[in-house]
Amino acid sequence: MNIQHLKSFYTTVKLNSISKAAKELHLTQPGLSMQIQSLEKQLDSSLLIRSNKGVKLTEAGAIVFDYADSILSMHSNIERDLKNVQTQTKELLLSSCKAVGEYALPCSIYIYKQKYSDVNIDFNINNSVGVIKNLLDRTVNIGIIHGNTPPKNINTEKIASDRLVLVTSLPFLQKSINIEEFKKLPLIFREEGSGTRETINNHLKLKGVTLNDLNIIYHFNSMEAIKTSVISGKGISFIPELTIKRELKEGTLKEITVEGLEVYNEFYVAYRADNPLSTYEKQFVDFIKSSKRGFC
Repeated sequence: MNIQHLKSFYTTVKLNSISKAAKELHLTQPGLSMQIQSLEKQLDSSLLIRSNKGVKLTEAGAIVFDYADSILSMHSNIERDLKNVQTQTKELLLSSCKAVGEYALPCSIYIYKQKYSDVNIDFNINNSVGVIKNLLDRTVNIGIIHGNTPPKNINTEKIASDRLVLVTSLPFLQKSINIEEFKKLPLIFREEGSGTRETINNHLKLKGVTLNDLNIIYHFNSMEAIKTSVISGKGISFIPELTIKRELKEGTLKEITVEGLEVYNEFYVAYRADNPLSTYEKQFVDFIKSSKRGFC
């Protein structure tokens, strides 16, 4: 399969326009159309339905499009890794869940770089599901995830645990409430795919409570956005204790205890079982598991 032709098809679908895709890929429209037609001929399948409203995937096209995302990503990663080998570049490809990545990990990376200054770090933040996807499509080699339910081909090692604290900035007469009172609170939650959300859900299930039983007023895909909203009095939420120690001490945020409910995050460093880690990658795994990591 011609990778360039596959990329032309994929870009056309993403942009829903042959003219926009041609401009993006620096091709003429007839040249782009010929590449897509060549791919269709090679696969012996019609992939697109063209109209003045754009393009629409056929059933066969939908299958190819789903695979194209992974294939093009892997192709790009092969080129990247070969270039690193040729130039002897040490590049640490790292993805982290937001609970750690937005707060604790930047300090750790700084400390790590003090000792290993020759290692370039490419670091992105995602939710735990996104981190696993990054590992599987080889966009990164090391991930930090919330919880420990990865696919079988992903190895994990525990690095830390942290309490999730239910907090508010509003005047709250009761420091302790029961589950029924908890259900009525105006709650802010993380999005689907978040490890924090899944952890809370699992703890609530033990109490016979589902997320549908709660008064969740909205969702955010950022713990920092949740923290800001709670501080400004827009709702109540579970927030990792690691990230709000100062606010709790100063009284900006106040803890609400739910009787019989204690929620803890567990964080793991993760990597592919089929990918032997390089020396500097092993050094990072050992470092992030150690007390020297300097979470802040």
